[in-house]
Amino acid sequence: MRRRDFLKLSVGTAALGAFAGRASAQGAVKEIRIGYQKNGVLVITRQQAALEKHFTPQGIEVKWVEFSSGPPMMEAMNVGSVDYGAVGDSPPVFAQAAGAAIVYAAGQPITNGQGILVPKDSPIRSIAELKGKRVGFTKGSSAHNIVVQTLEKAGLTYADITPVYLAPPDAGPAFGNGSIDAWAIWDPYFAIGEVKQNGRILVNAHEITKTNSFYIANRDFAKNHGAVLQQIIDVTSATAAWGEQHRDEVAKSLAAVTGVPLDIQTIAAKRQSFAVGPVTDDIVTTQQGVADRFHKLGLIPKPIVIRDIVWRNPAA
Repeated sequence: MRRRDFLKLSVGTAALGAFAGRASAQGAVKEIRIGYQKNGVLVITRQQAALEKHFTPQGIEVKWVEFSSGPPMMEAMNVGSVDYGAVGDSPPVFAQAAGAAIVYAAGQPITNGQGILVPKDSPIRSIAELKGKRVGFTKGSSAHNIVVQTLEKAGLTYADITPVYLAPPDAGPAFGNGSIDAWAIWDPYFAIGEVKQNGRILVNAHEITKTNSFYIANRDFAKNHGAVLQQIIDVTSATAAWGEQHRDEVAKSLAAVTGVPLDIQTIAAKRQSFAVGPVTDDIVTTQQGVADRFHKLGLIPKPIVIRDIVWRNPAA
């Protein structure tokens, strides 16, 4: 992916400027900017004010920045407007290939909650029948990877479909009005497509391949403030452990923070994995497979080595 193409996925300059005003890179941390989407552990963390409770006694302010998908979060992180955030497997691959200043801070296996939807009355009943169809998904997102691997499983190529690149807020209406034949997406939009837009699950991602989501940090933040980053990871991990045991409360938290209806977030919470841990060798291997596949298809311009940007706490 060329640099200017990657920049098209970014938030605007004005939005980035709104997050200026932090301490110098080498100075004491006065503010932490957390990027989040409408799902996952960070939403729970925000609703519980877990990071605020941890860092306020240290004189550190926590600010939250919402994104509709991972690619614009990666660009914001690259320019230093976000310090830490959660994304799927594909955004950091595209970002690394574009030279973004990011590192993998932690990993989270995905066991459910994403896949490909078709309208309930669609004649499409198998992956092979996606051939020649318009498939909507966010370019550079985890859904992008699911589409690629799903097609491979059916013996199809990327050229066998018409990809329609849409952010989730635009893809939902397109799916609802029939502008696209299938929609590759993650929760809570996955559940919205099922419940509110009369969708039918063609394939669940876990039936196709192992997938992971990641907690990504700005490279300079990780280098200069490793102790603070480790504390953020620890709080995130503790929140995740709580979430595994309190899914009804998780659904309420997700609904409260995101505005997505409780019935939708309940579906998402019931099927999500919340375990957060180190970026293990197995996760690196799986993620390297994503990168290699994207390079082979020409979706990124050069081969990359995932392990090169995996952060290790030097104090550990």
